[in-house]
Amino acid sequence: MTEALVSVRDLRVLFRTGERTVHAVNGVDLSLAQGEVLGLLGESGSGKSVTLRALLRLLPPKRTTISGTISVAGNDVVAMDEAAARDYRGGVVSMIFQEPMLAFDPVFTIGEQIAEAVVRHENVDRAAGRARALEMLDRVRIPSPKRRLDAYPHEMSGGMRQRAMIALALACKPKLLLADEPTTALDATVQIQILLLLRELQREMGMGVIFVTHDMGVAVEVSDRIAVMYAGRIVESGAVRDVIRNPSHPYTRGLLSSTVHGSMRGKRLEAIPGAPPNLATAPTDCAFAPRCKWVADACRAGVPDLAPVAPGHVAACVRLGAAARA
Repeated sequence: MTEALVSVRDLRVLFRTGERTVHAVNGVDLSLAQGEVLGLLGESGSGKSVTLRALLRLLPPKRTTISGTISVAGNDVVAMDEAAARDYRGGVVSMIFQEPMLAFDPVFTIGEQIAEAVVRHENVDRAAGRARALEMLDRVRIPSPKRRLDAYPHEMSGGMRQRAMIALALACKPKLLLADEPTTALDATVQIQILLLLRELQREMGMGVIFVTHDMGVAVEVSDRIAVMYAGRIVESGAVRDVIRNPSHPYTRGLLSSTVHGSMRGKRLEAIPGAPPNLATAPTDCAFAPRCKWVADACRAGVPDLAPVAPGHVAACVRLGAAARA
């Protein structure tokens, strides 16, 4: 059996800020095969972006406690020292951030920043780094790529900056790409262009991708599998078709019901009541219970484990059958 590109087991991330403690991730298990796209779906505050930053070793070490295991392309991410982490970031795994204007350094040109990453990770000279930067800008279909090499981030539109961010992330040919809501700040037309471009480049380069989003439509468009997160845990995962056709956790059903689509004209949108839980303490029962219309006494007895719904499809609900039939 081929070893997974990404293997995460019982990942827990705790933040301490003064007297306050936040249990941001509470026992995440996930895996990703080479060339597969996993959509990580959930509301703001569910732990999606924190999980990605743990995979990239970007969380502030002085106030973050990470436990569990993270293996990416054979690298023990939790145990590696900072020197190894610098080689790992960009070389093995890279990230597309939600807002490229904040990710790029405003005082250096786009070409300089892409070339610097290539020089650092591939041990080539500046001319070779600049040539790779030009190649990548052309590959992500930025108009007049040679001229854009010498453009500063503020001189480009939002869509062009996001394409430049993709070029930077892929410049060193990483094995794993992490995409943290990369199309949220873009208008609908540009969003579709970026999604299609990402999917095309992923297939062309054979990368594994973890794509974070709160938009079910985006997750379906780009993913092979979906993992739904709530209160720092994965509550359902499976192939896109299985999860969409047979959503088996009440939270997944709520996300689907609150998604706007063409057949809803004239119908009232069904929103999920309430708000996500306060994670000052780790959940000791089903965190979704206060918002769930199928809540029962068994939901308060402990944190539900992921259980099989069908081959390759699991969900963490004590009323799997009843909820699915309701």
